[in-house]
Amino acid sequence: MIAAQYLGDSKFGIAESVPVAPKAGEVRLDIGYVGICGTDMHIYHGAMDQRVAPKETTGHEASGIVREVGPDVTDVKVGDRVVVRPLDYCGDCPACDAGHSHICHNLKFMGIDSVGAFQNSWTVKSRTLHKLPEKVDLRQGALIEPLAVACHDVAMARVKAGEHVVVLGGGPIGQLVAAVAKAEGAEVLVSEINPDRRKFGEDAGMKTVDPMSQDLVAYVNEWTGSKGADVVFEVSGVQPAIDVMTEVAAVRGRICVVAIHSNAPKVDLFKFFWRELEMVGARVYEHADFEKAIDLVSSGKVNIDKFITSEFDLTKIDEAFHTLATNPVGMKTVIKCGA
Repeated sequence: MIAAQYLGDSKFGIAESVPVAPKAGEVRLDIGYVGICGTDMHIYHGAMDQRVAPKETTGHEASGIVREVGPDVTDVKVGDRVVVRPLDYCGDCPACDAGHSHICHNLKFMGIDSVGAFQNSWTVKSRTLHKLPEKVDLRQGALIEPLAVACHDVAMARVKAGEHVVVLGGGPIGQLVAAVAKAEGAEVLVSEINPDRRKFGEDAGMKTVDPMSQDLVAYVNEWTGSKGADVVFEVSGVQPAIDVMTEVAAVRGRICVVAIHSNAPKVDLFKFFWRELEMVGARVYEHADFEKAIDLVSSGKVNIDKFITSEFDLTKIDEAFHTLATNPVGMKTVIKCGA
């Protein structure tokens, strides 16, 4: 068996690996596909070397088949097709005690803080697994994790049918947020400067706008009859989006901050007072968000296949990362790991 290893200096290598026998409460998976996300790209570029040491196997957007179960595992069996919710929580901190284990005070993110999925065989805790129905294949399963992010964002923002939703940033997560909001019955506008990503949104039935060449505030006012957006998602991670999010929000509008900003942004708090706005942060996902994501794909309400724009074999993972680094306009790249 083989595993990919982050070597530092924007390089991945392939090494021999030995399957890890599952302990009590653990399951060994034959990995099917693993998606590459923005965090993986940050690792590739060396921006997370304080958390990810060279020669670590990374990756967390994973699907696979249960190959071996450890003692006391009863919720899955050998042969089950599953996806991994890659959060290892302590179960004993105030957040966990309050039922918020996804933002555990001692949270370890699998594939970043511990060994990840870019390998043939991965041993994980059974509590992290979600079963896939027959209608969802392993290739689609690799995108359940990022779709669950979008499901959590939409749930935190309490999006309802008929509402006007503005998504600031049309990258993979922004487009997934737009797709989930649309599936909830909302009218969705994606603000994105890249023409290829705007076309992706348009092909999926979204309205799009280029904020560099069009007045976004004027566009939203015309679109909503001067009301403004009921919900705004900030997914771009840049200051101009922070500046405009309060301008396009309706009175008592809800703003959901999804992006991770490299520097603390400046926020116009006066607009929160004047319009009685509400802002909420949304981080990763909960159990229910994975189940929602699986249902959206299984029911066909979200066409996840359209989000997969390239596929590479595990042995070509270095090429996959290099391709994304030099041409990042696609949506999702998946790595085929064997199962």
